[in-house]
Amino acid sequence: MAETGTDDGFEAWLRDRLPGRGLRPKSAAVLEVLVSQPRRASFGSTAELAQLAGVNVATVTRTAQALGFAGWPALQQELRARYLSSLSAPQVAEEHRGVDSPGSASLRRDLDSLALLNRRFDEEVLREVAQAIAAARRTVVLADGSYAAVGIAFAHNARLAGYDVHAVTAGDAELANVIAKLTAGDALVAISFWRLYESTVRAANEAKHRGARVFAVTDAASPALASAADRVLMVPAEGVTFFPSLTAGMALVQAIVAQLAAVDPVRTSGSIEAAEAMWSRFDLLHRRPGGKGA
Repeated sequence: MAETGTDDGFEAWLRDRLPGRGLRPKSAAVLEVLVSQPRRASFGSTAELAQLAGVNVATVTRTAQALGFAGWPALQQELRARYLSSLSAPQVAEEHRGVDSPGSASLRRDLDSLALLNRRFDEEVLREVAQAIAAARRTVVLADGSYAAVGIAFAHNARLAGYDVHAVTAGDAELANVIAKLTAGDALVAISFWRLYESTVRAANEAKHRGARVFAVTDAASPALASAADRVLMVPAEGVTFFPSLTAGMALVQAIVAQLAAVDPVRTSGSIEAAEAMWSRFDLLHRRPGGKGA
């Protein structure tokens, strides 16, 4: 997640400690949590960190040792010191006192998340996802819970751009029926923040087995989901209360659709014109005051 006060120096420090041979996949998942969620890593337990990374506690300890520390406590001590040192004095006070104004804290967190997403922006990855959707016979967007909103907006705008993209948000029965029809000419985009549903992992693996392209938009590089995905797009999604933030996730899927619209501008223009004509027939375009219509 994006954290108030984090910067690229924090990430560079961690990655500079990598052993020459690199990390094993599960340890790499732990590292991504350390980089993307420094506050939770700084204050959370070993068990919490293991859960976020989708690994066991022993893997967290081994990762700390691979980074040159005696164990997790030593690494966490330095993580916390570096995290707090990156904050301003008022921000440090806020960390220790709690959040007095949840609304303001939420806005600040979302601004930080967008800044982090922008710093890590990889146009090549977005282009790959957009081109895969453009080439697919159809694309299924899998999203559930509160982040279903991200999937619905993604699918709606991609359809408007001229592509057969549909969101599945209504439970396992519909999901099973849709996944059963996927072929090697299709694509699946799995959107999952905070808690990873088992059905999402199963759907991604089944789609991969059927030859479809699979992409994951998530806030933690869970090995269970990453192993099924062609690409994992990491999105900061931590909020300031009991639900995850959807802001950065929404920004990312909007960026993908913008890239998708640029793949075949003629197709997208034709789709928009056809949609507007249909909106007019259904009287969905609001008339402007003093004008003849929109």
